Amino acid sequence: MTKRTSAKYKIDRRMGENIWGRPKSPVNRREYGPGQHGQRRKGKLSDFGIQLRAKQKLKGYYGDLTEKQFRRIFGEAERVKGDTGENLIGLLERRLDAVVYRAKFVPTVFAARQFVNHGHVRVNGKKVNIPSYRVKEGDVIEVRDRSKQNVAVLEAVGLAERDVPDYIDVDHSKMTATFVRTPSLGDVPYPVMMEPNLVIEYYAQN
Repeated sequence: MTKRTSAKYKIDRRMGENIWGRPKSPVNRREYGPGQHGQRRKGKLSDFGIQLRAKQKLKGYYGDLTEKQFRRIFGEAERVKGDTGENLIGLLERRLDAVVYRAKFVPTVFAARQFVNHGHVRVNGKKVNIPSYRVKEGDVIEVRDRSKQNVAVLEAVGLAERDVPDYIDVDHSKMTATFVRTPSLGDVPYPVMMEPNLVIEYYAQN
């Protein structure tokens, strides 16, 4: 098992939920947390614990973002006009690595970050290797020609465990995806419930 796979599964077990809906998640077999004392950790969470868990789950879902990265995105969501929770989800879904994952060009969010980092992706015809790059409505994301026959890419396209959401228009024959619109919370196909309202409560008190 690679370090990345191990970390991914540890997040699932820490949350006690299969947050990416992956069939191989250890949570499908055992529901307790990681570590020697994982089975004894099922106490009742305080309000703070519930809020912290909601933040960690959302942060973990997008490739286990650092606290600094996530806090910066939350700050932007607060400054933009409208509902902070909806803004937060919209900003997270506009990350280039998130769009690459949603388009099913790769099997996982972690793979999407690496895929972008290694220069396999173009946005509007130009190479972009920054996973946090923020796409705009109408942007066209494509896998570069040399990477279109990548085994991981071909496997990801065929995955039946998730569908491409309707805010991204994908042509897998050309390996292109158009970011049609910024989604709201209800549009995003999370396998588990995400609660940005609890994230707002967390940062309001900490």
